[in-house]
Amino acid sequence: MGKNMLLRWGLNIAGILVTAYFIEGFEVTFAAAIIGSIILGLVNATLRPLLLILTLPINILTLGLFTLVINGLMLWTVSEVIKGFDISGFWIAFISALIMMIINSVVSMLLKD
Repeated sequence: MGKNMLLRWGLNIAGILVTAYFIEGFEVTFAAAIIGSIILGLVNATLRPLLLILTLPINILTLGLFTLVINGLMLWTVSEVIKGFDISGFWIAFISALIMMIINSVVSMLLKD
């Protein structure tokens, strides 16, 4: 693992913790944030591409905004699997995914490869 990858992973964990701090209905422990970031990465690498292909027509109609729904579903899926990574409903997951997307975009801009 490269230093940049470890830094991104640490910032992803921090993004989860910051999002949970600000969003009521999203509760996460530090250990669950670590495990959740790993599982979220695996889910995003496996299920997300399939879902994006299956929902391509609606994603085109919404000019890509349906991707936020898929991101929320991925986050909610992780919350169903990990103890201590609790999201109370889909809309909380949707808003959390939106905030995490913004955080990850800022991190990506700052850490250009």
